[in-house]
Amino acid sequence: MLCESCFDQVHTEKLVDQKGFVQNYEAMFDTICPGCTDINRPLVDDMLGSSE
Repeated sequence: MLCESCFDQVHTEKLVDQKGFVQNYEAMFDTICPGCTDINRPLVDDMLGSSE
């Protein structure tokens, strides 16, 4: 879930493929705003298995 400006930026920098999957999550977190980072970080951490 991204705000409109972050969504546009991620697509402009081609950080996602045609299906919308992030290819480089570290670059994505460097690109998106702090609000979007706070919302999405727990999901990504859980998907990567680093959450407790």
